[in-house]
Amino acid sequence: MAEESLFAGESKNIEYKVAVPKKSEKYMKTVVAFANGNGGKIVFGIDDKTLEIVGMDEDNIFKTMDAITNAISDSCEPRIRPDVTLQTVNDKTVIVVEILPGAMRPYYIKSEGMTEGTYMRVSGTTRPVEGYMLKELILEGQNRYFDSEPCRELQITDEDIQNLCKTMKETAIKNTWQNSEKAKIKDITKNTLLSWGILTEVQGEIFPTNAYALLTGQLRMQPVIQCGLFKGKDRAYFADRKEFDGPIQNQVDAAYQYVLEKINMGMQIQGIYRQDVYELPTDSVRELIANAVAHRSYLEPGNIQVAIFDDRLEVTSPGMLLNNVSIKKMMEGYSKPRNPAIANAFAYMKIIEKWGTGIPRIFRECREYGLPDPELIDFDGDFRVNMYRNTAIDYSPRVNDRVNDKVNDRVNDKVNDRVNEIEEKILKFIDNDPAITITQLSMELELSRKTIAAKLKTLKEKKMIERVGSSRKGYWKIL
Repeated sequence: MAEESLFAGESKNIEYKVAVPKKSEKYMKTVVAFANGNGGKIVFGIDDKTLEIVGMDEDNIFKTMDAITNAISDSCEPRIRPDVTLQTVNDKTVIVVEILPGAMRPYYIKSEGMTEGTYMRVSGTTRPVEGYMLKELILEGQNRYFDSEPCRELQITDEDIQNLCKTMKETAIKNTWQNSEKAKIKDITKNTLLSWGILTEVQGEIFPTNAYALLTGQLRMQPVIQCGLFKGKDRAYFADRKEFDGPIQNQVDAAYQYVLEKINMGMQIQGIYRQDVYELPTDSVRELIANAVAHRSYLEPGNIQVAIFDDRLEVTSPGMLLNNVSIKKMMEGYSKPRNPAIANAFAYMKIIEKWGTGIPRIFRECREYGLPDPELIDFDGDFRVNMYRNTAIDYSPRVNDRVNDKVNDRVNDKVNDRVNEIEEKILKFIDNDPAITITQLSMELELSRKTIAAKLKTLKEKKMIERVGSSRKGYWKIL
């Protein structure tokens, strides 16, 4: 950590003490909180109120360092080994105690016990953990997941399992638009659900897990998605509100449709077709809601909230970021799923993409739309994403070019004047899958290979496309 950030003021990962308290419990709460979170540093010798660097008594400084190390080692369970160092600033010496993120959570103050002595760092303050958070820390420390735990109060039959497999495949097909891709969707079986953690085997007996209960809408305290439309830029006045329950995959679709109904939509003419264009990238909207459902904490007794304001779409999910997960890492594509069973199910049903790809793609699509970058916020035990609306656009039948999708950017008005309906469809397929073959195009468009080949030749002559590489291993490029 750079010196500038170390002395810039208290934060989620930094705390100041003007001196070492006689009672170690006064800073031991912060020690276990750092170990239960993303780590942090306690700096002794700085006034936390004035930020004045007062320094430590240098005559006894090494004795003090040993006392701190021993107190932490003796007071915490499991044992925490701090890194205690000295740092000189403005000719004054301070003690820096660094606590790394722990791998054996939960960490707690031995004398207080696990229930009362476990603490977390929230918004720059140290707080006792609530019951649901303690359960999550215990699961995380044991490398277990809530969604993969048995749901013993739920009784299921082989027919119930088959029905879920059938429903999930139907959802996957519905969410796939290319016929060639629909044909690739494989059946799933009981063994598939076992491998994903949607079912579990205990002493030779098959049990549903919490993921199974969530996917079928049968969890004892089944969560919902709360959607609301607000007047203005704050939560002062509701214009509309709705709540969606049932299986979580159905909740995603319902909340997504709710947003589409409430945001602005224009239209554009592409060739001979009228195409609706929304003010926000719809794939990103769906991804935001789906990610919130897949990665929320189901131990926390709260609900996902989807709020639409005049200037933004706001999606809030219960549960702070997991250990070793940061906003910076998420923007770079890092993912550590809180609910891997649900994530596997959603990936199969084409509700979310591969783990870790969602956030970078959302940023990219917002930039393509000419929108500000989304805002990612980890606060007070919840995680929120703000996607900002472009209020400057006039949503009349002619929509601003910045709102056009990638295909429309390439197949623009000039192109439409030069290609017919079949050629336009071919261009769309190529844009979506540059490696698409003549056979695949023939199947998708229900035309002969000879017709497709002739249209491709025409497009090449018009210098609309070119072939890169061989006929077998190459791909099409839109010019």
